[in-house]
Amino acid sequence: MFSERVGYIIWVSDLKAARSLEKYGTVHYMSRKMHYVVMYMNADRAEEVVRNMGRLPFVKRIERSYRNEIKTEYTQGVPDKTRFYSL
Repeated sequence: MFSERVGYIIWVSDLKAARSLEKYGTVHYMSRKMHYVVMYMNADRAEEVVRNMGRLPFVKRIERSYRNEIKTEYTQGVPDKTRFYSL
């Protein structure tokens, strides 16, 4: 039902020109201070889109976001010490 999405951080030199990145995927955030754009796109055509974005004159560097690969489910492996220190 939902297609697999992948995130990218694109470092740019011109934020006004970076608005044109919306045609390549969904722009999630644009940092005015640090000059980067966080965007998501479909994983099946991500390689082709990254190649095309890398050719743009205002794009400095493109990094892949590993946020969806980080483990977010935590276990209680360490015993709770709050009872030990209470009066």
